Amino acid sequence: MTEAVRPRERGIPYSVYLSPSGVFERCLKPQRLIEAVKEGGQLWVEIDSGDPHQHALLEKVFGFHHLAIEDTLSPKTRVKIEEYPDCLFLVIRAVRLDPRTEDPYDTETFNVYLFLGANYLVTVHSPEPRAIEELRDRVERSPDLLQRGVEMVAHGIVDGTVDQFLPIVDHIDDLVDRLEQRLFEKYEEGAIEEIFKGKRLVVQLRRHLAPLREVLNVLTNRPHACIAPTAQVYFRDVYDHTIRVVESLESIRDLLTTVLDTYLTQASNRMNRQMKSLSVVATISLPLVAISGFFGMNFDVIPMTKDPLGFFAALGLMGVFSGVLYWFLKRQGWV
Repeated sequence: MTEAVRPRERGIPYSVYLSPSGVFERCLKPQRLIEAVKEGGQLWVEIDSGDPHQHALLEKVFGFHHLAIEDTLSPKTRVKIEEYPDCLFLVIRAVRLDPRTEDPYDTETFNVYLFLGANYLVTVHSPEPRAIEELRDRVERSPDLLQRGVEMVAHGIVDGTVDQFLPIVDHIDDLVDRLEQRLFEKYEEGAIEEIFKGKRLVVQLRRHLAPLREVLNVLTNRPHACIAPTAQVYFRDVYDHTIRVVESLESIRDLLTTVLDTYLTQASNRMNRQMKSLSVVATISLPLVAISGFFGMNFDVIPMTKDPLGFFAALGLMGVFSGVLYWFLKRQGWV
């Protein structure tokens, strides 16, 4: 989509319209939008929720229910589908890697709202998802795509949004594979942070995508005047893609659990080795403490106390005991 075809006038959203006579128009003004809806051609309108002038068109031009309009202003609206007498209202969640950070586990998510009527589709978003950008470019190159109906445009947006999860899932899978390989080669204390980041990201992605299965199930199986039966087959294909992505996320979650178990096992073994070393030191030091404590007792008569060689005899005795204990521990394989 080039800047030349973007609307320049304030409050005018991007829109494309294919009239019943086959005339293709873009960037219609509000009055023309009202006429286009009544004419019965295929109309697609993009609304930037950050522009109050464009957002006002949802009520003034299309007359959508005020509860649905309120949902488009809330970034925390859950993924869902609602049926109204003259349209369907869909909320889907788009995701992409956060371009503002170099952390490979940081993602950015935002809602995309769709009002699907008999001959019109109104999408509301901020920022713009890549799926809508790509679909808009296709429509600009081939306006005849609108002849298939606006429900197929809605299918393209939903399908493209689900497909955006796939490269992120593959990205996480690669990160987990590299993390697993690193842990098997060498113990890393900082790996625990990456493991929990990965688990958190997988849980987030699954939470955003899993509710879409119910939405697609309704679009696939429940008849509605706004969706032709021939279009429901395409939504069924998106449903299959969604199931595949969710299953991939569950597999990665299981793999991360295995990696975490590996890390904890390595940490436990490392601690056991350290405790073993400390135990060896304590065992060898025990006779030294006992002998030095014996000669440090507060009595007047202690063997070899007055002997000029008593100190060296005590040192020798300590050395003999330490050597014997070290030989014993070495023979047992503890050292």
